[in-house]
Amino acid sequence: MAAKEASDENGAAPKGDGSVAKACDILDHVARFGRPVRYSEILAESPYPKATLYRFLQSLTRQGMLRFDPDMQAYTPGLRLVRLAHAAWEQTSLAPLARPYVDRLAQLVGETVHLAQLDNGQVLYVDKRNANRPIEMFSAAGKVGPAYCTGVGKAMLAYLAEDEQAVALSQQSFHRYTEHTLPDATALRKELGQIRARGYAFDNEEHEPGIICIAMPILTRSGKVLGALSVTSSTNRTDLGALEQLAPVMRPAAADIAADAQHWRFPDRSEGYSRREA
Repeated sequence: MAAKEASDENGAAPKGDGSVAKACDILDHVARFGRPVRYSEILAESPYPKATLYRFLQSLTRQGMLRFDPDMQAYTPGLRLVRLAHAAWEQTSLAPLARPYVDRLAQLVGETVHLAQLDNGQVLYVDKRNANRPIEMFSAAGKVGPAYCTGVGKAMLAYLAEDEQAVALSQQSFHRYTEHTLPDATALRKELGQIRARGYAFDNEEHEPGIICIAMPILTRSGKVLGALSVTSSTNRTDLGALEQLAPVMRPAAADIAADAQHWRFPDRSEGYSRREA
């Protein structure tokens, strides 16, 4: 077992980060269950040997990153992790500074509004306002979704620098969620060019049947991608043509968020960015 664990330290862990990588991987794995999870369940889907996994679970529990319930014999994310997540949310998420602009946009359009950022090539929804008549859909604040078949995802992918975009495209799964889902990177690249040409993206029932949206990138003055806004509805009550008419309302909201983010969270003196210039 010792030899196996030594090999695991150098092989099974994500590229070269050793113990830290394994700890993060295990935390991600526990969180993905979305409920208290037993050791046997984690082990069944883990690439790590039993002894390695158990040792890391014990260490993470002692550090407060995980909580172990002795009655349920199950693990959940710990309060220390919650505190760190809250700090990250406040310090790096667009959600706190974007809140008034998201609120205002939701009031103006009367439909569901999303705020999202890219995380390792995927979409992280960081805020959401439900429509006056809410629609059941996948998205929720804190959820991670695919980038290649969502409006916010494509809006952000389209404006990445060439090298960053290549990496992000390599991270897409291209699972066919609906008959409208883009099948491969070639089709996605073509659409990303169209998005850049018009300045915003659509989701034409590509992730969920009946769910459509228009999405606007949130960019610094130099073109750095900070996130994206979307207005989402259903084919039962509108169409993409009607949603496209909302672009002039969404554009200033995205610019205001970018201006606040530029000065507060992502300062870059070389850009000389100001709200008046936006």
